[in-house]
Amino acid sequence: MVSKLNTHPAADPHGAKAASASVGAEKRPAETEDAKAHPKGRAVSDLTPAAREREIVKASIIGIAGNMLLVAFKMVIGFFSYSIAIILDGVNNATDALSSIITIVGTKVAGRRPDERHPFGYGRIEYLTSVVIAVIILVAGALSLRESILKIIHPATPSYSTITITIIVVAILGKVALGIVFKRYGDKTSCEALIASGVDSNYDAVLSAGTLVVAFAQNLWNINIDGAVGVIISLVVCKAGIEVLRDALAPIIGTPEDRNLVADIKCYIRTFPEVRDVHNVVLDSFGPNKAIGSVYIDVPDDMTARQVGELTRGISEGLLERFNVELTVGIRTDNTTPEFAPMRRTLEDLANEDERILNVHAFYVDPATKTCYFDMVVKLEADSEKAKGDLVASMQERYPGFKFDVLAETDYAE
Repeated sequence: MVSKLNTHPAADPHGAKAASASVGAEKRPAETEDAKAHPKGRAVSDLTPAAREREIVKASIIGIAGNMLLVAFKMVIGFFSYSIAIILDGVNNATDALSSIITIVGTKVAGRRPDERHPFGYGRIEYLTSVVIAVIILVAGALSLRESILKIIHPATPSYSTITITIIVVAILGKVALGIVFKRYGDKTSCEALIASGVDSNYDAVLSAGTLVVAFAQNLWNINIDGAVGVIISLVVCKAGIEVLRDALAPIIGTPEDRNLVADIKCYIRTFPEVRDVHNVVLDSFGPNKAIGSVYIDVPDDMTARQVGELTRGISEGLLERFNVELTVGIRTDNTTPEFAPMRRTLEDLANEDERILNVHAFYVDPATKTCYFDMVVKLEADSEKAKGDLVASMQERYPGFKFDVLAETDYAE
């Protein structure tokens, strides 16, 4: 391991040391003391990959067994009581069991080692697993809706005995228990699929309660609302499928960076005294527990290549150890001489007056060529080229003898 600079904050692991002043006043939420106290800042399981896989498989097997018992209960009750609502609720439990099987398969494949075809691993398979589960839910919901509509057109009078109602209540309690199990294992493994299954199980318990409404309506008032309740259940199942599909596609398409994680990463990097500013954190997810990306730091322009190399090596190793992210650290130089301090203050004032600009940094002036270099971060919805052009025009008006080389960046954590 390369030896760290003697300014490495090993004795100050939570960022107690103050970093050097930022080049520009960044318009962002303040980094809280809580963020410093909990530097990981995101849901990353502390389990080893093998242990995490075992826990996910264990929870999924419990889900399969529990849901298949509920399927058997509800199918028998539904056929003997002629209740389409109970039968469709049983079908929904069957799709939940199938979802658990797919979760096991997806987890096994996602845990494969990287190879030549997929050098970043197979972690994103977990996202595709959720897509498959969403499609299954949507298909089940559509078929259930069709059957419920036919039941309304051609109704059959359902019958509910005390035993039937009792078993429905037991089934509801079973779904609540499964929801608790899924949630506990999901939190333990940081597995979004299990957490979603837990929410879905609790949601199913509420939907199953709809069959009790059908039973009471039939037994107390002799009103047959079986088909209508079946339609409602089917529509809710379809809605759940759409939501699961949306959430599954989001990380594949690309989502904003986790603001808490980005803030914690910046907070940690600023504990290195040589770092004057941190910006442009970009993370690309290759699965729930694997993220690769880049970050840029501003350093004094009088640092040697050796010092820069030690600094970036220490930052990269620290980020991997603390946050489980692999970040390439890019370098921007920052003026150390006071000669161009007035120009810097002017630039900062102009940036602060422009609502489109979040911050400016990496300020450096080459006196030989009279070229001013700096980076600017603009809001996601803003026209970065227009904002850059306006700022450069304002600076050229005040400093007509200088050229301005500007890099406009987007805040991906916005």
